[in-house]
Amino acid sequence: MIIVALGSNVAGPWGTPEETLQTALRRLDEHPTTVVAASALRTTEPFGITDQPDFVNAAAILQTELSPQDLMARLHDVELQAERRRTVRWGPRTLDLDLLDYDGVVMQGKGSAMGHQEPLVLPHPGIPERRFVLTPVAEIAPDWRHPVLHKTAQEMLDDLRAPRDELDA
Repeated sequence: MIIVALGSNVAGPWGTPEETLQTALRRLDEHPTTVVAASALRTTEPFGITDQPDFVNAAAILQTELSPQDLMARLHDVELQAERRRTVRWGPRTLDLDLLDYDGVVMQGKGSAMGHQEPLVLPHPGIPERRFVLTPVAEIAPDWRHPVLHKTAQEMLDDLRAPRDELDA
């Protein structure tokens, strides 16, 4: 299963953040990728830098014959079409597409996607602590398990809700 997270919190050439995510899903549903399922759009508080507009987030399951690196390059191309600018980490953006999981492949920074400065890491390292990722993933892929932690999205959500001392018990 290939899972991608989508996010936007500022208007761009495709319109509002909601319109941008809908357009991004249509672009991802063009050869050589197919959208198999997409979650509902959700408004969420910003992560990291909190002094910015709320985000609209979603997740999608894709099918493709592209390699993980080539798929990441395709995701970056769609971001560029939406006029994504990589200036501030966790800052405002017209579109953010994150490759969360690629059929359970585990990559620890081997190689890098074309045009991307950082090596590709799979599964995406931020999954376990991000409600805005876990909630839509739980919606569209309730049986999916994190390739390293072997937990479902719902189990990771439950871990986020548990008091810290319960996690250490």
